[in-house]
Amino acid sequence: MEFNTKLIHGGISTDETTGGMSVPIHMATTFQQKKIGQSKYDYSRSANPTREAVESLIADLEGGQAGLAFASGSAAIHTIFSLFSAGDHFIVGNDVYGGTFRLIDGVLKRLGLTFTVVDTRDLSAVKQAITPQTKAVYLETPTNPLLRVTDIQAVTQIAHDHELLSIIDNTFSSPYIQRPLEFGVDIVIHSASKYLGGHSDVIAGLVVAKDQKVAENLRYLQNAIGGILSPHDSWLLQRGMKTLGLRMRAHLQNAEAVFNYLTKQPLVDKIYYPGDPKNVDFEIAKNQMNGFGAMISFELQEGLDPKEFVEQLQIITLAESLGAVESLIEIPALMTHGSIPRQTRLSNGIKDELIRLSVGVEDVNDLVADLEQSFNHLKGK
Repeated sequence: MEFNTKLIHGGISTDETTGGMSVPIHMATTFQQKKIGQSKYDYSRSANPTREAVESLIADLEGGQAGLAFASGSAAIHTIFSLFSAGDHFIVGNDVYGGTFRLIDGVLKRLGLTFTVVDTRDLSAVKQAITPQTKAVYLETPTNPLLRVTDIQAVTQIAHDHELLSIIDNTFSSPYIQRPLEFGVDIVIHSASKYLGGHSDVIAGLVVAKDQKVAENLRYLQNAIGGILSPHDSWLLQRGMKTLGLRMRAHLQNAEAVFNYLTKQPLVDKIYYPGDPKNVDFEIAKNQMNGFGAMISFELQEGLDPKEFVEQLQIITLAESLGAVESLIEIPALMTHGSIPRQTRLSNGIKDELIRLSVGVEDVNDLVADLEQSFNHLKGK
């Protein structure tokens, strides 16, 4: 079955009882047991039919043994790190979502986990960071917000050579563009609020495990910790995922057009986009991605105010998040990555002037015109 067909018919896509073309929202908290221990479901924290449907769908799309759905991407990441114990060490990419940094710095370190931050594109740095206590390599690719691209297969090979787990946040790509398990990755994460849901109406996290034993351990933790996705949100998410292919084709087409416009805009100093042939990561992105995504970050010329630019926009919405049908724009230093200390941000290349744009599926002429009028506003100052 091809990917776009899996989006519609993968996992559990119909109601087995009635034949309904939409999986029911099973709001039951508990389920009748005709005999003790012989029921398929007992309590909805442990398993729920609606949540099971979206979990089986993401497992099909990523090609894993099992999928798990959580109340948020952060809940998913926290559950994954709960596989480990105090004293365990991890290698983490130096350009990750601010919420991931907050979880690591404010929670996981306090619980006794230790971390070494490296640019995961630098394979020698990844190798040098490995210690006898290292248990896993955790990274995003493309990264948030600088769109850096790591060679997935190369890092995964290093991890496996040292008997480490490889964990990748695949939010910026979605399985439409990139399926890390095909490169040997052990665990894939999605903030499903983004491209998978696609409509700015559901908060969710998804995890897919390649190995059955890892999947079983994660399932135990999902039940024990309890950060599960509700039945209603599971239904919303699965409904959104059915149109992922249609939306992503429009996202990619618009993003390429917006990138081409920005390259000709004299008020833009630097652009971060995996599809830029001048990007040092371009060849890797071309080899492991089915398209270059719809995220573009850029810096204005020195002296221009990024706040004034984003607040002047009329169609592109000033808001955190990404991957929705509407275009969203934000300033990482003040918004999504504000929890990262300024000197840490700057050392990682996240300047105060950086703007992150999630290109939506509106008519691209309207998006370009909106950017143009905002640039013209800066010119007139």
